[in-house]
Amino acid sequence: MTTNMGKLDRGGRLGIAAVLLFLAFGTSALGAGILFWLALIVAGIFTLTAFVGNCPLYSIIGLKTCKECS
Repeated sequence: MTTNMGKLDRGGRLGIAAVLLFLAFGTSALGAGILFWLALIVAGIFTLTAFVGNCPLYSIIGLKTCKECS
């Protein structure tokens, strides 16, 4: 699997995942319904893709945010 995400992109995804987890567990803003579970799923996907460095959607559309990637 090749890397197609740059450091800024990966950091941004981790930041968004942290905010979503805070909203899900730290506040009652999302409640306990579908928004709670959706926030957890999106946070999980963003965290996984940030650590792996590969976004499948980027591969499909041919986007690379990594300058060092060939």
